[in-house]
Amino acid sequence: MSNPAAILGLPKPQWARDDVEMLYDMSVRFLGEEIAPHYDRFEKNEIVDKDAWRKAGAAGLLCASMPEEYGGAGGTYAHESAIAEAIGHVGVDGFGIALHNAIVAPYILHYGSEEQKQRWLPRMATGELIGAIAMTEPGAGSDLQGVKTTAQKTGNQYTLNGSKTFITNGQNANLIIVVAKTDPSQGAKGTSLIVVETDEVESGFERGRNLDKVGLKANDTSELFFNDVRVPTSNLLGADEGQGFIQLMQQLGQERLLIGAQSIAMIERALTVTIDYVKERKAFGKAILDFQNTQFKLAELKTEATVGRVFYNDCVQRHIDSGIDATTASMAKYWLSDLQCKIVDECLQLHGGYGYMNEYPIARMFRDARVQRIYGGTNEIMKLLIARSL
Repeated sequence: MSNPAAILGLPKPQWARDDVEMLYDMSVRFLGEEIAPHYDRFEKNEIVDKDAWRKAGAAGLLCASMPEEYGGAGGTYAHESAIAEAIGHVGVDGFGIALHNAIVAPYILHYGSEEQKQRWLPRMATGELIGAIAMTEPGAGSDLQGVKTTAQKTGNQYTLNGSKTFITNGQNANLIIVVAKTDPSQGAKGTSLIVVETDEVESGFERGRNLDKVGLKANDTSELFFNDVRVPTSNLLGADEGQGFIQLMQQLGQERLLIGAQSIAMIERALTVTIDYVKERKAFGKAILDFQNTQFKLAELKTEATVGRVFYNDCVQRHIDSGIDATTASMAKYWLSDLQCKIVDECLQLHGGYGYMNEYPIARMFRDARVQRIYGGTNEIMKLLIARSL
């Protein structure tokens, strides 16, 4: 499969070095051969088999940006972007390895002790440990300061109580970073990040429903319950309590940039499959592409996709050079996910009635795209963050 970005005719960015391109090509092959043939089953079961995670680890698709001494490949965010884009281009968007790689693992790398990094990251790189981060609660979504889950310290243990919802990888995950209040009286300053290895806790941890979503059916998105769950105090991320909110703010930029990667990848796939469709499909005795309306519409979409790709590539370069700032990350997340939903909708329209049939890839893209404007902080929150920079 060729890179759908090629239809835009853009030169490759500086960060897309040979090793990044090789990882992209390898990811496309692996996902096409090992995940795509089973993806309908994963969608039906609403979960990806754990065996697929272990195969991804063996193929080098897990923790590509983690240092080699911790089992990773020693790459950068550019390598994680290559994997995320391959997922979107192949069309297996519900395989939650991008969150595992580029969101969960970096918390451990940046804030974990040497012992924690040695204990967890190598097993994340093999797929033995599947990562999740438990932020959202029934009463606290984009407002992370409103988290109610508590972690009370007694001796050398924390006791966790609370519930989480909409947790990506929630059924499969056995390493969960939990956002909790270690000092509820301090508000945001009392927030800490505590790692729960679900296989190690004696009692009190429960997985709720695998939630019935509009799209991304193959991804297990779950409720999680913590009822007097005891974990060692050594599972705290960071040297001191109360650093969790700062840690979240420092890492959310990469999470939002990753959503931008997922957006532009689906945009490019949607255009690719739609151009192929309108070349083959005929109406009134000629190909759909031969109608001026189709040509003008695709010209608009290609232009918008090109602007989106150039913007995303620039954001990646900024992030690699010095870390993307919160304002630009918010712009990337909201604008690219809005554009994703717009372009996928327009591409579905060009398919006519067939676009509404689940057997056509554009229908799945239409369902899967919608959540991008919600998770990682709603697009309305992104605009508030941008407005603060004015």
